[in-house]
Amino acid sequence: MVSLAVAALTMLACSPGEPGTAFAKSASAKVEALPPGTVSPPGVMLRFVLAPSEQAARYRVRERLVGHDLPNDAVGETKSVTGAIAFDSTGSIVRQESKFVVDAATFVSDQNRRDGFVRGRLLDARQYPSVVLVPSSVRGVALPLPTSGSRAIEMTGDLTVRGVTRPTTWKGTVNFKDGRVVGSAATEFTFDDFQIEQPRVPVLLSVADTIRLEIDFNLIPQR
Repeated sequence: MVSLAVAALTMLACSPGEPGTAFAKSASAKVEALPPGTVSPPGVMLRFVLAPSEQAARYRVRERLVGHDLPNDAVGETKSVTGAIAFDSTGSIVRQESKFVVDAATFVSDQNRRDGFVRGRLLDARQYPSVVLVPSSVRGVALPLPTSGSRAIEMTGDLTVRGVTRPTTWKGTVNFKDGRVVGSAATEFTFDDFQIEQPRVPVLLSVADTIRLEIDFNLIPQR
């Protein structure tokens, strides 16, 4: 949900000073991420926001259709992804200032019928309009952030789909250039994990139980 996404941008916390440590997990709190352009609140040392129109979330589910010999991936994508991530002076994520939101009603695939089914039956976008990821920790990089190059990362965060919240782990790669953090990350979960009914419709011979959610992101620093 967010590549819920998704978004999406998928992390186990390490103790400070441990080799390979990135950002340690901070305490859980009510999430009220500030809109872009506002002044960072006390306790926030570094805050990134998603650049407008430069990210995407997508889902991938392996399916086999009637009349097709081989299975294929059903892929739906949306660019309606917003959010921010903030860190304190120790490099820990400030959860109450970090949140990514995907518009659940905007996923588009190569089939209109599938899109209607996903939005209406699977995600129930009328009642649950957003897929939300609240990051908890990330490792693979540490403050101060690199000014160039790429790094493999692993992120943990609470993902909410259809009003159900579950911890998730996202793995991906980030690139550092001109102060921006650009990359992608993905996680996997089952239909049951979020109490989603696995599709059973006449045009489908089979649907895999695993959903892959991917997020492409372009984060810019908020001054």
